[in-house]
Amino acid sequence: MARGLAPSNRERRMRLGFVGLGKMGLHMARRLLAHGHELVVFDLKPAAVETLVAGGAIPAASLGELARQVEIVCLCLPTPDTVERALLNSGGIGGGAVRVVVDFSTTGPTVTQRVAATLVKIGINLLDAPVSGGTNGAEAGTLTIMLSGNEAAYREVRPALEAVGKNFFYLGSQPGRGQMMKVINNTLMAAATISAFEGLVLGAKAGLDPQTMLDVIKVSSGQSFATSNKIQQCVVNRSFPHRFSTALLDKDLRLCLAEGERLGVPMPVSNQTRQFIAFAISQGFAEQDFGHLIKIFEAWAGAQFGTATKQE
Repeated sequence: MARGLAPSNRERRMRLGFVGLGKMGLHMARRLLAHGHELVVFDLKPAAVETLVAGGAIPAASLGELARQVEIVCLCLPTPDTVERALLNSGGIGGGAVRVVVDFSTTGPTVTQRVAATLVKIGINLLDAPVSGGTNGAEAGTLTIMLSGNEAAYREVRPALEAVGKNFFYLGSQPGRGQMMKVINNTLMAAATISAFEGLVLGAKAGLDPQTMLDVIKVSSGQSFATSNKIQQCVVNRSFPHRFSTALLDKDLRLCLAEGERLGVPMPVSNQTRQFIAFAISQGFAEQDFGHLIKIFEAWAGAQFGTATKQE
């Protein structure tokens, strides 16, 4: 199994820009600082910037100011349009000293290819580098990173990526391949999670013990990230920590389905999953973590999966 190219210098300390200090970006930026990299940061939320400044980061008052101070910029933004604005709008990152952009966001192949084609004309290489592993992986530095773009640029930034990732997959020089892999991955995860919610609520209604169900599934053919991680950590104890919003999951499915339509690949199961998630959003779940969606099945079934853990 190819894991990409070996880094040319794992110990190299770099000066980087980081834009987007949300739930994922904040952890990733902290790890870059902890590994000795110099970081110039920007976010629309001052509190997030202040948190990083307290850890040694340098604040930038605007994207343009950040772009004048660094040659390599990392992005971790929520939607394709925010990525496109940050990179292409006047006063954004596409000016100043920047020559490499690493986009950790889930931007989608089409937007990534369009932006990369524009940036390369002004001497900037865009590496699409979406990640998987959630906030826990971002905090622990164990993310999976799916990269595509200029090979020399990848070799250059790989030492910094070592601070945030564990599994690296270089998918070739064509921008957008990393994004394609990411939206496929998240769509598979979404379908498996919604299916698991159905089955687990059925089991709860039938009187099966919730934890025993998970223990069986985790060592059997029905196991998935949903049952081994998401549901085990966040749902069975009814804690529902906010790790990934339903709206962002919906965005990822829409990006994947758009690529399926563009390439003429039918995706009926993924379409059904997206329709359920769209229904959940219409019921007020948009900004809640997608683990809450099991409550829809519970309400329909008149049964609850799991029990809140008593605090000591």
